[in-house]
Amino acid sequence: MTGTPVIERVGVVGCGVMGSGIAEVSARSGLDTVVVVSAPGAVATGQARVARSLDQAVAKGRLGEPERDAAWARLTFTAELGDLADRQLVVEAVREVPETKCEVFAQLDKIVSDPAAILASTTSSIPVTRLARATTRPGRVIGAHFFSPVPMLPLVEVIASVLTDAGTVERTTGFVTATLGKKVIQAPDRAGFVVNVLLVPYLLAAVRMVESGHATAETIDAGMTLGCAHPVGPLRLADLIGLDVIHAVAEALYDEYKEPLYAPPPLLRRMVEGGLLGKKSGRGFHRHS
Repeated sequence: MTGTPVIERVGVVGCGVMGSGIAEVSARSGLDTVVVVSAPGAVATGQARVARSLDQAVAKGRLGEPERDAAWARLTFTAELGDLADRQLVVEAVREVPETKCEVFAQLDKIVSDPAAILASTTSSIPVTRLARATTRPGRVIGAHFFSPVPMLPLVEVIASVLTDAGTVERTTGFVTATLGKKVIQAPDRAGFVVNVLLVPYLLAAVRMVESGHATAETIDAGMTLGCAHPVGPLRLADLIGLDVIHAVAEALYDEYKEPLYAPPPLLRRMVEGGLLGKKSGRGFHRHS
């Protein structure tokens, strides 16, 4: 867009698996990046998560030590949303709960001073229009759904709501491709967008197979990796994503489409209620060290 300032100052709200990955790729792309965590006590946890990922990239030869140190120097961690006031782009990456995300957007609307700033969500299932309505600048609100692990996976779904300005779509797409080096697909503003509308029923079908006693998690995953050349089986993938996230996305999809294939199986619900969330808790359909 002619005359539009280049995005150089980025904010990320949330420093879990997704937020930390977005912050890392932003800093590695040369951007001044402010990461907001949920509470002062979570600052050290967020810093450790990003530092560990950067160190792993160095150990695997994907990043040099000088580049790692430069990226780290561009990162600021804080528990204050007010520290995002001067950002040109803010990516929300908090829990997949509509009320929580809408509250974050309502606060960002009051805090971020630049009227041209883009407010993006990396939601995996919540319609962007609902988030945009929480602000007074719906034309600047857009979906930017990254995939985990963010430093490794090249795809970002860009989702415009019926209220998003065409310029916001163009600017976001250009930023994601030219600055972050990712690939973009344009997705409709419907729950699950493109990828999760296809992926989640597949994962839920695997859960139902375990629930019915049809096959064990190990058998299902072996069948899909060895028989279909998938890099990881559906239940190990669900563990990596987080069973709580899968459950939340499934609920959003079922609420939107009312089709049985999107309904969360009772076993998945019980596991989430029991704190068996997958890799993040150490146990899901598999045990994780």
